[in-house]
Amino acid sequence: MRVHAAHLLVPVPSTPRRHATLRFTVSAAATSVNVNQADAARKQAVIVGGGLAGLAAATHLASLSVPFTLLEASDRVGGRVATDEVDGYLLDRGFQIFLTAYPECQRLLDFQALRLQPFFPGALVYLGAGESGSPFHMLSDPFRFPIRSLSSVFSPVGTLPDKLLVGITRLRAAATPDDVILSSPETTTAKHLEKLGFSPSIVERFLRPFLAGIFFDPALDTSSRLFELVFKRLALGDNAMPKAGIGAIAAQLVDRLPAGSVRLNARAASIDPSSGVTLHTGETVSDELGVIVAVEQPEAEKLLPLLPARPKSKKPAERSTVCLYFSADRAAVQEPVLLVNGSGKGIVNNMFFATNVAPSYAPAGKVLVSLSLVGSFADRKDAELAGEVVRELGGWFGAGEVASWAHLRTYRIGFAQPDQTPPTELAYIHASTSIYAMCIYSAIYRSVLQRCRAVTVINVLCVSAARAPPCY
Repeated sequence: MRVHAAHLLVPVPSTPRRHATLRFTVSAAATSVNVNQADAARKQAVIVGGGLAGLAAATHLASLSVPFTLLEASDRVGGRVATDEVDGYLLDRGFQIFLTAYPECQRLLDFQALRLQPFFPGALVYLGAGESGSPFHMLSDPFRFPIRSLSSVFSPVGTLPDKLLVGITRLRAAATPDDVILSSPETTTAKHLEKLGFSPSIVERFLRPFLAGIFFDPALDTSSRLFELVFKRLALGDNAMPKAGIGAIAAQLVDRLPAGSVRLNARAASIDPSSGVTLHTGETVSDELGVIVAVEQPEAEKLLPLLPARPKSKKPAERSTVCLYFSADRAAVQEPVLLVNGSGKGIVNNMFFATNVAPSYAPAGKVLVSLSLVGSFADRKDAELAGEVVRELGGWFGAGEVASWAHLRTYRIGFAQPDQTPPTELAYIHASTSIYAMCIYSAIYRSVLQRCRAVTVINVLCVSAARAPPCY
Protein backbone atom coordinates (compact mmCIF):
# COMPACT_ATOMS: atom_id res chain seq x y z
CA MET A 1 0.00 0.00 0.00
CA ARG A 2 1.15 3.48 -0.67
CA VAL A 3 0.58 5.51 2.42
CA HIS A 4 -0.10 9.13 1.61
CA ALA A 5 1.74 11.26 4.07
CA ALA A 6 4.51 13.79 4.49
CA HIS A 7 7.85 12.54 3.25
CA LEU A 8 10.10 14.86 5.26
CA LEU A 9 13.23 12.81 5.76
CA VAL A 10 15.46 15.82 6.23
CA PRO A 11 15.00 19.30 7.72
CA VAL A 12 15.08 22.43 5.60
CA PRO A 13 18.60 23.90 5.43
CA SER A 14 19.12 26.63 8.01
CA THR A 15 20.66 28.92 5.38
CA PRO A 16 18.82 28.49 2.09
CA ARG A 17 20.74 29.13 -1.11
CA ARG A 18 20.18 32.34 -3.09
CA HIS A 19 19.98 32.37 -6.87
CA ALA A 20 20.00 35.36 -9.16
CA THR A 21 17.48 33.70 -11.49
CA LEU A 22 14.65 34.44 -9.06
CA ARG A 23 13.33 37.98 -9.15
CA PHE A 24 11.33 38.18 -5.94
CA THR A 25 11.90 37.77 -2.25
CA VAL A 26 10.02 36.65 0.83
CA SER A 27 9.54 38.60 4.02
CA ALA A 28 9.24 36.37 7.08
CA ALA A 29 7.24 38.97 8.98
CA ALA A 30 4.68 39.54 6.28
CA THR A 31 4.81 35.98 4.88
CA SER A 32 4.13 37.40 1.44
CA VAL A 33 5.99 37.59 -1.84
CA ASN A 34 7.09 40.98 -3.15
CA VAL A 35 6.73 40.61 -6.90
CA ASN A 36 7.16 43.56 -9.21
CA GLN A 37 3.74 43.75 -10.85
CA ALA A 38 5.11 44.72 -14.26
CA ASP A 39 7.55 41.81 -14.18
CA ALA A 40 4.82 39.48 -12.99
CA ALA A 41 2.87 40.12 -16.16
CA ARG A 42 5.78 38.84 -18.23
CA LYS A 43 7.51 36.30 -16.02
CA GLN A 44 6.50 32.99 -14.56
CA ALA A 45 7.67 29.89 -12.78
CA VAL A 46 7.39 26.48 -14.40
CA ILE A 47 6.38 23.28 -12.61
CA VAL A 48 7.37 20.07 -14.38
CA GLY A 49 5.06 17.26 -13.36
CA GLY A 50 1.35 17.25 -12.52
CA GLY A 51 1.34 14.61 -9.82
CA LEU A 52 0.42 15.54 -6.27
CA ALA A 53 3.85 17.05 -5.67
CA GLY A 54 3.43 19.40 -8.61
CA LEU A 55 -0.17 20.19 -7.70
CA ALA A 56 0.84 21.06 -4.15
CA ALA A 57 3.60 23.34 -5.41
CA ALA A 58 1.11 24.96 -7.78
CA THR A 59 -1.36 25.45 -4.93
CA HIS A 60 1.22 27.36 -2.93
CA LEU A 61 2.36 29.49 -5.86
CA ALA A 62 -1.26 30.36 -6.56
CA SER A 63 -1.80 31.32 -2.91
CA LEU A 64 1.19 33.69 -3.20
CA SER A 65 -0.09 35.16 -6.50
CA VAL A 66 3.04 33.94 -8.28
CA PRO A 67 2.35 33.28 -11.99
CA PHE A 68 3.22 29.76 -13.16
CA THR A 69 2.64 27.11 -15.79
CA LEU A 70 2.37 23.46 -14.76
CA LEU A 71 3.51 21.01 -17.44
CA GLU A 72 2.08 17.49 -17.33
CA ALA A 73 3.27 14.87 -19.81
CA SER A 74 0.08 12.79 -19.79
CA ASP A 75 -3.55 13.66 -20.52
CA ARG A 76 -4.49 14.06 -16.84
CA VAL A 77 -3.06 15.34 -13.57
CA GLY A 78 -2.60 13.40 -10.36
CA GLY A 79 0.12 10.97 -11.41
CA ARG A 80 -0.44 7.56 -9.92
CA VAL A 81 -2.86 8.94 -7.37
CA ALA A 82 -5.77 8.15 -9.66
CA THR A 83 -8.96 6.14 -9.70
CA ASP A 84 -10.40 4.26 -12.69
CA GLU A 85 -14.06 3.30 -12.99
CA VAL A 86 -14.46 -0.21 -14.40
CA ASP A 87 -17.96 -1.68 -14.74
CA GLY A 88 -19.18 0.35 -11.79
CA TYR A 89 -16.17 -0.44 -9.57
CA LEU A 90 -13.75 2.24 -8.37
CA LEU A 91 -10.19 0.98 -8.79
CA ASP A 92 -7.39 3.03 -7.28
CA ARG A 93 -4.16 2.63 -9.19
CA GLY A 94 -2.50 0.56 -6.53
CA PHE A 95 -3.62 0.07 -2.94
CA GLN A 96 -3.36 3.55 -1.46
CA ILE A 97 -4.29 4.59 2.06
CA PHE A 98 -4.72 8.18 3.17
CA LEU A 99 -3.39 9.11 6.62
CA THR A 100 -5.36 11.95 8.16
CA ALA A 101 -2.80 12.99 10.80
CA TYR A 102 -0.40 14.89 8.54
CA PRO A 103 -0.62 18.64 9.24
CA GLU A 104 0.20 19.57 5.64
CA CYS A 105 -2.58 17.38 4.31
CA GLN A 106 -4.91 18.99 6.84
CA ARG A 107 -3.86 22.44 5.61
CA LEU A 108 -4.08 21.65 1.90
CA LEU A 109 -7.14 19.43 1.65
CA ASP A 110 -10.81 19.67 2.57
CA PHE A 111 -11.30 16.38 4.41
CA GLN A 112 -15.06 16.84 4.68
CA ALA A 113 -15.38 17.22 0.92
CA LEU A 114 -13.33 14.03 0.42
CA ARG A 115 -15.89 12.11 2.54
CA LEU A 116 -13.20 9.94 4.05
CA GLN A 117 -14.12 6.36 4.96
CA PRO A 118 -11.98 5.02 7.86
CA PHE A 119 -10.35 1.64 8.30
CA PHE A 120 -10.53 -0.23 11.59
CA PRO A 121 -7.40 0.84 13.54
CA GLY A 122 -5.56 -2.43 13.52
CA ALA A 123 -4.84 -5.43 11.33
CA LEU A 124 -6.01 -9.00 10.89
CA VAL A 125 -2.90 -11.17 10.65
CA TYR A 126 -3.00 -14.45 8.73
CA LEU A 127 -0.70 -17.09 10.18
CA GLY A 128 -2.27 -20.22 8.71
CA ALA A 129 -3.12 -23.43 10.50
CA GLY A 130 -0.84 -24.57 13.29
CA GLU A 131 -0.35 -23.04 16.68
CA SER A 132 -3.95 -22.06 17.38
CA GLY A 133 -7.43 -22.87 16.24
CA SER A 134 -7.94 -19.85 13.97
CA PRO A 135 -5.63 -18.93 11.09
CA PHE A 136 -6.41 -15.23 11.70
CA HIS A 137 -5.47 -13.06 14.66
CA MET A 138 -6.71 -9.51 15.21
CA LEU A 139 -4.34 -6.81 16.42
CA SER A 140 -6.08 -3.57 17.38
CA ASP A 141 -4.97 -0.21 18.69
CA PRO A 142 -4.90 -0.64 22.50
CA PHE A 143 -5.53 3.07 23.06
CA ARG A 144 -8.67 3.18 20.91
CA PHE A 145 -10.04 -0.30 21.62
CA PRO A 146 -8.56 -1.34 24.98
CA ILE A 147 -11.13 -4.06 25.70
CA ARG A 148 -10.84 -5.67 22.30
CA SER A 149 -7.07 -5.50 22.49
CA LEU A 150 -7.10 -7.86 25.45
CA SER A 151 -7.94 -10.74 23.12
CA SER A 152 -4.65 -10.24 21.27
CA VAL A 153 -2.43 -10.20 24.35
CA PHE A 154 -1.73 -13.92 24.18
CA SER A 155 -1.99 -14.35 20.42
CA PRO A 156 0.96 -16.03 18.66
CA VAL A 157 1.71 -12.74 16.87
CA GLY A 158 4.61 -11.70 19.07
CA THR A 159 5.20 -12.06 22.78
CA LEU A 160 3.52 -10.28 25.68
CA PRO A 161 6.52 -7.90 26.03
CA ASP A 162 6.13 -7.16 22.30
CA LYS A 163 2.54 -6.04 22.85
CA LEU A 164 3.63 -3.73 25.67
CA LEU A 165 6.49 -2.43 23.55
CA VAL A 166 4.10 -1.56 20.71
CA GLY A 167 2.15 0.63 23.13
CA ILE A 168 5.29 2.29 24.48
CA THR A 169 6.63 2.92 20.97
CA ARG A 170 3.29 4.37 19.96
CA LEU A 171 3.24 6.79 22.90
CA ARG A 172 6.85 7.86 22.32
CA ALA A 173 6.37 8.41 18.59
CA ALA A 174 3.18 10.40 19.09
CA ALA A 175 4.92 12.74 21.55
CA THR A 176 8.13 13.27 19.54
CA PRO A 177 8.31 16.44 17.41
CA ASP A 178 8.95 15.89 13.72
CA ASP A 179 12.20 17.86 13.75
CA VAL A 180 13.53 15.58 16.47
CA ILE A 181 12.60 12.52 14.41
CA LEU A 182 14.21 13.96 11.29
CA SER A 183 17.47 14.80 13.06
CA SER A 184 17.75 11.57 15.03
CA PRO A 185 20.55 9.05 14.38
CA GLU A 186 19.66 7.12 11.26
CA THR A 187 19.77 3.41 10.55
CA THR A 188 17.59 0.92 8.69
CA THR A 189 14.12 0.12 9.97
CA ALA A 190 15.14 -3.52 10.51
CA LYS A 191 18.03 -2.54 12.77
CA HIS A 192 15.88 0.07 14.48
CA LEU A 193 13.20 -2.48 15.38
CA GLU A 194 15.85 -4.80 16.77
CA LYS A 195 17.33 -1.97 18.83
CA LEU A 196 13.89 -1.10 20.18
CA GLY A 197 13.65 -4.66 21.50
CA PHE A 198 11.00 -6.26 19.30
CA SER A 199 11.25 -10.05 19.08
CA PRO A 200 11.72 -11.91 15.79
CA SER A 201 8.21 -13.28 16.26
CA ILE A 202 6.38 -9.97 15.95
CA VAL A 203 8.81 -8.65 13.35
CA GLU A 204 8.36 -11.60 11.00
CA ARG A 205 4.67 -12.18 11.62
CA PHE A 206 3.43 -8.61 11.67
CA LEU A 207 5.86 -5.71 11.43
CA ARG A 208 7.78 -6.90 8.38
CA PRO A 209 4.75 -7.62 6.14
CA PHE A 210 2.86 -4.60 7.46
CA LEU A 211 5.72 -2.19 6.79
CA ALA A 212 6.57 -3.91 3.50
CA GLY A 213 3.08 -2.95 2.38
CA ILE A 214 3.91 0.69 3.11
CA PHE A 215 7.54 0.96 1.95
CA PHE A 216 7.54 -1.92 -0.62
CA ASP A 217 10.75 -2.98 1.09
CA PRO A 218 10.54 -6.49 2.64
CA ALA A 219 14.14 -6.23 3.85
CA LEU A 220 13.16 -3.11 5.85
CA ASP A 221 16.22 -1.21 4.64
CA THR A 222 14.13 1.99 4.67
CA SER A 223 15.31 4.82 6.90
CA SER A 224 14.42 4.53 10.59
CA ARG A 225 13.39 8.19 10.44
CA LEU A 226 10.65 7.43 7.95
CA PHE A 227 9.47 4.52 10.09
CA GLU A 228 9.17 6.81 13.12
CA LEU A 229 7.40 9.49 11.09
CA VAL A 230 4.84 7.08 9.63
CA PHE A 231 4.36 5.28 12.96
CA LYS A 232 3.59 8.64 14.54
CA ARG A 233 0.93 9.45 11.95
CA LEU A 234 -0.61 6.00 12.32
CA ALA A 235 -0.88 6.66 16.06
CA LEU A 236 -2.36 10.14 15.75
CA GLY A 237 -4.91 9.78 12.96
CA ASP A 238 -7.11 7.52 10.89
CA ASN A 239 -6.33 5.41 7.86
CA ALA A 240 -8.99 6.21 5.30
CA MET A 241 -10.16 6.15 1.70
CA PRO A 242 -12.01 8.98 -0.07
CA LYS A 243 -15.56 7.92 -0.93
CA ALA A 244 -15.03 8.76 -4.61
CA GLY A 245 -11.61 7.10 -4.79
CA ILE A 246 -8.07 8.27 -4.13
CA GLY A 247 -8.19 10.33 -7.35
CA ALA A 248 -10.52 12.76 -5.59
CA ILE A 249 -7.47 14.24 -3.85
CA ALA A 250 -5.88 15.37 -7.10
CA ALA A 251 -9.24 16.58 -8.42
CA GLN A 252 -9.69 18.77 -5.36
CA LEU A 253 -6.25 20.37 -5.77
CA VAL A 254 -6.48 21.06 -9.49
CA ASP A 255 -9.92 22.65 -9.11
CA ARG A 256 -8.30 25.44 -7.08
CA LEU A 257 -5.70 26.40 -9.67
CA PRO A 258 -6.03 29.44 -11.95
CA ALA A 259 -7.64 28.81 -15.31
CA GLY A 260 -5.08 28.13 -18.01
CA SER A 261 -2.23 27.39 -15.60
CA VAL A 262 -2.08 23.66 -16.41
CA ARG A 263 -0.91 22.25 -19.74
CA LEU A 264 -1.55 18.58 -20.47
CA ASN A 265 0.30 16.40 -22.98
CA ALA A 266 3.32 18.65 -22.47
CA ARG A 267 6.34 16.45 -21.79
CA ALA A 268 9.53 18.20 -20.72
CA ALA A 269 12.52 17.05 -22.75
CA SER A 270 15.21 19.21 -21.18
CA ILE A 271 15.77 22.08 -18.75
CA ASP A 272 18.22 24.90 -19.40
CA PRO A 273 18.60 27.57 -16.68
CA SER A 274 19.40 30.16 -19.34
CA SER A 275 16.52 29.50 -21.73
CA GLY A 276 13.75 27.57 -20.00
CA VAL A 277 12.03 24.21 -20.30
CA THR A 278 12.04 22.60 -23.73
CA LEU A 279 9.11 20.31 -24.52
CA HIS A 280 9.20 17.15 -26.63
CA THR A 281 7.65 19.19 -29.47
CA GLY A 282 10.60 21.59 -29.48
CA GLU A 283 8.67 24.45 -27.89
CA THR A 284 10.46 26.35 -25.10
CA VAL A 285 8.51 27.51 -22.05
CA SER A 286 10.08 30.48 -20.29
CA ASP A 287 10.90 30.08 -16.61
CA GLU A 288 12.23 33.44 -15.41
CA LEU A 289 11.06 32.81 -11.84
CA GLY A 290 12.53 29.31 -11.65
CA VAL A 291 11.65 25.67 -12.27
CA ILE A 292 10.14 23.16 -9.89
CA VAL A 293 10.87 19.58 -10.94
CA ALA A 294 8.14 17.36 -9.50
CA VAL A 295 8.73 14.02 -11.18
CA GLU A 296 9.88 10.63 -10.00
CA GLN A 297 13.55 9.93 -9.51
CA PRO A 298 14.47 8.30 -12.86
CA GLU A 299 12.85 11.12 -14.84
CA ALA A 300 14.43 13.77 -12.62
CA GLU A 301 17.86 12.30 -13.31
CA LYS A 302 17.23 12.54 -17.07
CA LEU A 303 16.09 16.15 -16.89
CA LEU A 304 18.72 17.28 -14.41
CA PRO A 305 22.18 15.95 -15.29
CA LEU A 306 23.66 18.25 -12.63
CA LEU A 307 22.01 16.30 -9.84
CA PRO A 308 24.70 15.13 -7.40
CA ALA A 309 25.73 11.54 -7.87
CA ARG A 310 24.41 9.17 -5.27
CA PRO A 311 26.86 7.92 -2.68
CA LYS A 312 28.61 4.75 -3.74
CA SER A 313 27.34 3.17 -0.55
CA LYS A 314 23.77 3.51 -1.79
CA LYS A 315 22.84 0.42 -3.77
CA PRO A 316 19.92 0.61 -6.22
CA ALA A 317 16.67 -0.35 -4.51
CA GLU A 318 13.52 -1.55 -6.23
CA ARG A 319 10.30 -0.26 -4.74
CA SER A 320 7.67 -1.92 -6.90
CA THR A 321 4.24 -3.39 -6.26
CA VAL A 322 1.46 -5.20 -8.07
CA CYS A 323 -2.17 -4.59 -7.11
CA LEU A 324 -4.94 -6.94 -8.26
CA TYR A 325 -8.67 -6.31 -8.04
CA PHE A 326 -11.46 -8.89 -8.04
CA SER A 327 -15.22 -8.68 -7.84
CA ALA A 328 -17.10 -11.00 -5.49
CA ASP A 329 -20.62 -11.62 -4.27
CA ARG A 330 -19.69 -11.49 -0.60
CA ALA A 331 -16.78 -10.61 1.67
CA ALA A 332 -15.04 -13.42 3.53
CA VAL A 333 -14.27 -10.92 6.30
CA GLN A 334 -16.93 -8.43 7.34
CA GLU A 335 -14.86 -5.74 9.08
CA PRO A 336 -13.18 -2.74 7.40
CA VAL A 337 -9.73 -4.03 8.31
CA LEU A 338 -6.42 -4.64 6.56
CA LEU A 339 -5.37 -8.29 6.29
CA VAL A 340 -1.63 -8.95 6.53
CA ASN A 341 0.13 -12.16 5.53
CA GLY A 342 2.25 -13.13 8.53
CA SER A 343 2.67 -16.78 7.53
CA GLY A 344 5.90 -16.24 5.62
CA LYS A 345 4.41 -18.19 2.70
CA GLY A 346 2.92 -17.17 -0.61
CA ILE A 347 3.14 -14.01 -2.68
CA VAL A 348 0.21 -12.01 -1.26
CA ASN A 349 1.54 -9.41 1.17
CA ASN A 350 -1.70 -7.74 2.24
CA MET A 351 -5.31 -7.46 1.14
CA PHE A 352 -8.67 -6.08 2.16
CA PHE A 353 -12.30 -6.00 1.09
CA ALA A 354 -12.54 -2.43 -0.16
CA THR A 355 -16.32 -2.29 0.05
CA ASN A 356 -16.14 -3.02 3.79
CA VAL A 357 -14.39 0.36 4.10
CA ALA A 358 -16.16 2.27 1.31
CA PRO A 359 -19.30 0.64 -0.14
CA SER A 360 -19.15 3.21 -2.95
CA TYR A 361 -16.27 1.28 -4.51
CA ALA A 362 -18.61 -1.31 -6.04
CA PRO A 363 -22.13 -1.57 -7.50
CA ALA A 364 -24.89 -2.33 -5.03
CA GLY A 365 -24.79 -5.91 -3.82
CA LYS A 366 -21.22 -6.52 -5.02
CA VAL A 367 -17.88 -6.67 -3.21
CA LEU A 368 -14.51 -5.31 -4.34
CA VAL A 369 -11.44 -7.28 -3.29
CA SER A 370 -8.03 -5.57 -3.34
CA LEU A 371 -4.76 -7.39 -2.79
CA SER A 372 -1.13 -6.34 -3.05
CA LEU A 373 2.16 -8.03 -3.89
CA VAL A 374 5.57 -6.55 -3.18
CA GLY A 375 7.93 -6.63 -6.15
CA SER A 376 7.54 -6.34 -9.90
CA PHE A 377 6.77 -9.98 -10.86
CA ALA A 378 7.87 -9.00 -14.34
CA ASP A 379 8.29 -12.63 -15.40
CA ARG A 380 4.59 -13.43 -14.88
CA LYS A 381 1.61 -12.37 -16.95
CA ASP A 382 -1.45 -10.80 -15.38
CA ALA A 383 -3.64 -13.86 -15.88
CA GLU A 384 -1.00 -16.10 -14.35
CA LEU A 385 -0.67 -13.88 -11.28
CA ALA A 386 -4.45 -13.65 -10.87
CA GLY A 387 -4.81 -17.43 -10.90
CA GLU A 388 -1.97 -17.87 -8.43
CA VAL A 389 -3.30 -15.42 -5.86
CA VAL A 390 -6.81 -16.88 -6.03
CA ARG A 391 -5.39 -20.33 -5.32
CA GLU A 392 -3.33 -18.89 -2.47
CA LEU A 393 -6.29 -17.11 -0.91
CA GLY A 394 -8.28 -20.29 -1.23
CA GLY A 395 -5.97 -21.51 1.49
CA TRP A 396 -6.92 -18.52 3.61
CA PHE A 397 -10.70 -18.59 3.20
CA GLY A 398 -11.50 -21.91 1.54
CA ALA A 399 -11.53 -22.80 -2.14
CA GLY A 400 -15.31 -22.46 -2.34
CA GLU A 401 -15.21 -18.91 -0.97
CA VAL A 402 -12.92 -17.62 -3.73
CA ALA A 403 -14.13 -19.76 -6.61
CA SER A 404 -16.51 -17.10 -7.89
CA TRP A 405 -14.08 -14.18 -7.69
CA ALA A 406 -13.75 -12.46 -11.08
CA HIS A 407 -10.53 -10.67 -11.97
CA LEU A 408 -11.14 -7.02 -12.83
CA ARG A 409 -7.72 -5.46 -13.37
CA THR A 410 -4.05 -5.65 -12.44
CA TYR A 411 -1.90 -2.57 -11.79
CA ARG A 412 1.87 -2.84 -11.93
CA ILE A 413 3.54 0.10 -10.20
CA GLY A 414 7.19 0.08 -11.18
CA PHE A 415 8.34 3.03 -9.10
CA ALA A 416 5.90 3.04 -6.22
CA GLN A 417 8.29 4.72 -3.78
CA PRO A 418 11.67 6.42 -4.10
CA ASP A 419 14.79 4.87 -2.62
CA GLN A 420 14.72 5.81 1.05
CA THR A 421 17.59 3.76 2.38
CA PRO A 422 20.10 5.52 4.64
CA PRO A 423 21.85 7.86 4.32
CA THR A 424 19.04 10.26 3.44
CA GLU A 425 21.11 13.43 3.15
CA LEU A 426 19.38 16.43 1.60
CA ALA A 427 21.30 16.21 -1.65
CA TYR A 428 20.09 12.68 -2.34
CA ILE A 429 16.38 12.98 -1.65
CA HIS A 430 14.29 12.90 -4.81
CA ALA A 431 10.65 13.59 -5.53
CA SER A 432 8.06 10.86 -5.43
CA THR A 433 4.70 10.84 -7.12
CA SER A 434 2.69 10.55 -3.93
CA ILE A 435 1.31 12.83 -1.25
CA TYR A 436 4.66 12.31 0.45
CA ALA A 437 6.08 14.78 -2.06
CA MET A 438 3.00 16.98 -1.96
CA CYS A 439 3.52 17.62 1.71
CA ILE A 440 7.20 18.28 1.34
CA TYR A 441 6.53 21.19 -0.97
CA SER A 442 4.07 22.54 1.55
CA ALA A 443 6.36 22.16 4.54
CA ILE A 444 9.34 23.75 2.84
CA TYR A 445 7.28 26.69 1.66
CA ARG A 446 5.81 27.18 5.12
CA SER A 447 9.19 26.84 6.81
CA VAL A 448 10.79 29.33 4.44
CA LEU A 449 7.96 31.80 4.78
CA GLN A 450 8.00 31.70 8.56
CA ARG A 451 11.71 31.60 9.30
CA CYS A 452 13.72 33.19 6.49
CA ARG A 453 14.37 36.70 5.30
CA ALA A 454 14.82 37.75 1.69
CA VAL A 455 14.85 34.13 0.57
CA THR A 456 14.51 33.10 -3.04
CA VAL A 457 11.69 30.70 -2.37
CA ILE A 458 11.25 28.91 -5.66
CA ASN A 459 14.90 28.03 -5.93
CA VAL A 460 14.92 26.66 -2.42
CA LEU A 461 12.60 24.08 -3.95
CA CYS A 462 14.10 23.81 -7.39
CA VAL A 463 17.20 22.43 -8.96
CA SER A 464 19.38 25.00 -10.66
CA ALA A 465 22.85 25.22 -12.05
CA ALA A 466 24.02 26.24 -8.60
CA ARG A 467 23.10 22.77 -7.25
CA ALA A 468 20.07 23.71 -5.21
CA PRO A 469 18.43 20.62 -3.72
CA PRO A 470 16.15 18.63 -6.00
CA CYS A 471 12.45 19.22 -5.45
CA TYR A 472 11.01 17.16 -2.68
